[in-house]
Amino acid sequence: MPTQSDIQQAIQALSFNPYTVREDFPILSEIFQRGEKQVPLVYLDNAATTQKPRQVLDTILHYYHHENANVHRGIHTLAERATEKYENARKKVAEFIGAPSEKTIVFTRGTTEAINLVAGSWGRKFLKAGDVVLLSEMEHHSNIIPWQLLSQSIGIELRYIPVTEEGTLVLDQLPQLVDERVKLISVTHMSNVFGTINPVKEIVAFAHERDIPVLVDGAQSAPHMPVNVQELGCDFYAFSGHKMCGPTGIGALYATERWLEEMDPYHGGGEMIRSVWWDRATWNDIPHKFEAGTPNIAGAIAFGAAIDYLQRLGMDAIHQYEQALTRYALERLEDIPGFRIFGQAPERGGVISFYVGNIHPHDVAQFLDADGVAVRAGHHCAQPLMRKLGIPATARASFYFYNTPEEVDILVQSIRKLKEFFGDGF
Repeated sequence: MPTQSDIQQAIQALSFNPYTVREDFPILSEIFQRGEKQVPLVYLDNAATTQKPRQVLDTILHYYHHENANVHRGIHTLAERATEKYENARKKVAEFIGAPSEKTIVFTRGTTEAINLVAGSWGRKFLKAGDVVLLSEMEHHSNIIPWQLLSQSIGIELRYIPVTEEGTLVLDQLPQLVDERVKLISVTHMSNVFGTINPVKEIVAFAHERDIPVLVDGAQSAPHMPVNVQELGCDFYAFSGHKMCGPTGIGALYATERWLEEMDPYHGGGEMIRSVWWDRATWNDIPHKFEAGTPNIAGAIAFGAAIDYLQRLGMDAIHQYEQALTRYALERLEDIPGFRIFGQAPERGGVISFYVGNIHPHDVAQFLDADGVAVRAGHHCAQPLMRKLGIPATARASFYFYNTPEEVDILVQSIRKLKEFFGDGF
């Protein structure tokens, strides 16, 4: 079993120290009053959203103090400052995921809007009744509902790659699932329930041999591991800023220039046009033809600051540390009688979904919160998967680079207290 000593040795080999970086996150010093005692925050809900370092918070404040103006449409100094910072953030996003050009990056409100953009713009133009979109059984609702809406609208069909009990995709069924009617494959890079890291490069290669484009939901992968969309070969890649130290309400869609040029605008209004007449209009260059109206300027600039922060730490180091911390957590948690983990994939990220005996996950989360431990409880926007597993929900602990082995120990101790509290009813 990995020990704290093992984790400390792993930390010494990193390019950053998780204990030191915690000082950059004001909220991690939060103390809760629980009756007569005080308990520190142990934040283990990072798959839902991450905390923000001072560098990102200061960037937002600096923008509104010194650069607040609309972008692209002004020639005064503030407008030029805002536009420069906004477009520089786009370049940072492109470099972060290995995109060939900033022209391939469309700012969105997050992963959900990015997938909706592909469904609404690419899907409505290139799909017709009877065509098939292939998903997987481990998808987040954000990668199911947009395609269901398109199905109701134009009559496409949906198929799903099965998931094993271990939480891995049954990829040997791809040849049976993919026929001439399959026009798009859309899969998650990393499951927000199992933590499984899917072999999307392999899926992309299979699809491209059949001229099928691939969309990758990168909401859980981009924050935690190095990503290069050119190496993956995917046609679309969607991710969110708030899951990687950035603010809420900002994210990005990567798409190849070919598709962005051929796709029609998703929203209409200002900025996305070149010329407008009473009866017609022409569109702006990519990516601007997909960014109608005033964008989330401060959010985009702060997204760039979050990327700067992560780059300084090093994505390889972040991934290495989270894997070590997750192994430590798995070993300690599996030693608890009655503790059940969902997902046993060999390639996994820092997400652990679990059941404690027969206790409802909501009760588990509430009990842990009394000790200051913040975990998620629910269906995790994956209700079809929960039904397949035969459960209503799970509790979920998810880690980031600022979590520590001591926090894992607090989680384990709290769950053991939970067992004692329920006694024979456990």
